[in-house]
Amino acid sequence: MLASLVGFLGDLDLAEDAVQEAFAIAVERWPRDGTPQNPGAWLVTTARNRAIDRLRRERTLAAKTRLLEVPEAVEQELPETTISDEQLELIFMCCHPALATEAQVALTLRALGGLRTEEIARAFLVPAETMKRRLSRAKTKIKAAGIPFGVPPHHLLSDRLAAVLAVVYLIFNEGYGGRVDLAAEAIRLGRVLAGLLPEEPEVNGLLALCHDARRRARFSGEELVLLEDQDRSLWDAEQIAEGRVVLDRALALGRSGPYVLQAAIASLQAEEAIDWPQVVALYGELARLTRSPVVDLNRAVAVAQAGSPHAALQIVERLTLDEYPYLHSTRAELLRRLGRTEEARAAFQRALELTRAQPERRFLERRLAEL
Repeated sequence: MLASLVGFLGDLDLAEDAVQEAFAIAVERWPRDGTPQNPGAWLVTTARNRAIDRLRRERTLAAKTRLLEVPEAVEQELPETTISDEQLELIFMCCHPALATEAQVALTLRALGGLRTEEIARAFLVPAETMKRRLSRAKTKIKAAGIPFGVPPHHLLSDRLAAVLAVVYLIFNEGYGGRVDLAAEAIRLGRVLAGLLPEEPEVNGLLALCHDARRRARFSGEELVLLEDQDRSLWDAEQIAEGRVVLDRALALGRSGPYVLQAAIASLQAEEAIDWPQVVALYGELARLTRSPVVDLNRAVAVAQAGSPHAALQIVERLTLDEYPYLHSTRAELLRRLGRTEEARAAFQRALELTRAQPERRFLERRLAEL
């Protein structure tokens, strides 16, 4: 419904309001009058009419209203498009190349991804107020520039692919941190995307990366369990095997990008004996491609696991991620391994101040108690 209305109205906020009003009307009328023969078409038509009524009431939008008039009694079927999945269709609609990629991703996550502004801000490593302003500017630009909402034809999907992949990945990332519904939705979207664009290496790389095979082992009751301490018998071997098949497909297509590299790293970390030097090498290539300080932080962890905590600490000390809790928890762990107890305690305390998830907080508190 939202996909249809955004394309029709060209206004995301108005479309969202109209959809909600249509559902409210349905809840009131259907128990009394009966369910219409085509509920979806009824809801879309009702939502369109509510939006048009609202535009008519707003005199400043009178000119736009005349262009939007439709027969109020007609229930229209939703048009067929390139993309069969409505959620993925709407993600492609919102990821318009006229906006900067970061703005596309943030706006789509807010409107469709099920993420709150605070969660999106954490994903982009910025304060929540900064992200609110960015979202507001993106919406303003859409209206001021008259950016059209529509599903691009198949041959133009690749123009929006980078942003769409980022949206799905960040939805999965938030779900991996604890919101199981988001992880499952990201995996589902990844499967649809791979069916739509099977020859794109990064699409296959993302699908290979987005699995939740270690969830049962990552937590013991309410406690977080680190990778090296996890009970591998609790891992979902079928998911891991499926991910490796998709990864092989991505590698066979060539042009390994960030998602293919991350999937390869995840595959290595699922081995019984992890080849940490190889993981370090892959993180080095990933850092070269992304220039991301978070990737450098993960590379530091791999360097430490490969036997060089001092070199790992040198990498961490160069990073400017003061509001990122994992920088401080990683730094604290490295300092602990190097016997610098007082500094480790201070770093763990800083990580605890920035961490909200309860399992992670308990883990940090346990580390502090051990020190």
